[in-house]
Amino acid sequence: MTILLYKGATKVRGDEILPLNQLRDRYPDLHERHFQKYAGRPHGVDIPVYPLNCTWGDVVFLSPVHPAPIFQALHESGRIGSPTLDYWTLDAGLLDPANTCILLKRYDPELRPQPPEDFVPYTPEAAAALAEPSERALHRLRNLDATEPLYPWADIPHILHRGPIPARWFKVSAQETRADG
Repeated sequence: MTILLYKGATKVRGDEILPLNQLRDRYPDLHERHFQKYAGRPHGVDIPVYPLNCTWGDVVFLSPVHPAPIFQALHESGRIGSPTLDYWTLDAGLLDPANTCILLKRYDPELRPQPPEDFVPYTPEAAAALAEPSERALHRLRNLDATEPLYPWADIPHILHRGPIPARWFKVSAQETRADG
């Protein structure tokens, strides 16, 4: 059985999905656009990723959790309309465990940096064990008020891969539309 990881679909330039720090050198315009999500916390890209001996800006982010329940919970909070999901899938077995780790995100989502014990070794099986969002995470998303930042992935485990990932490894999902309720 293939274990899947998920990444939000985006336009790709070149033949690799690049970490933010590599975008800066190759495609400064893309770097500027993607760096905007760190506007209020530019030091965020310097957060250590201990097991990979690098920083947040040196990794490609993937999720072991399908995006549908996350965005359905945001919809239930009234913060977004009925979500249309556009994502890619990746066979978890393609990633080299030496360049990949899991960040559990068990603590306060604003905690910076994440404690070293929240990073665990990567295997496809470990990723599969984290494929369901926690009830705590879904509860937080369902109960956001109008002033709270969205941060859909704040307390969802992350798969962090140091360095680029070949774009050909990703499969485009069929676009999904979730019905209200």
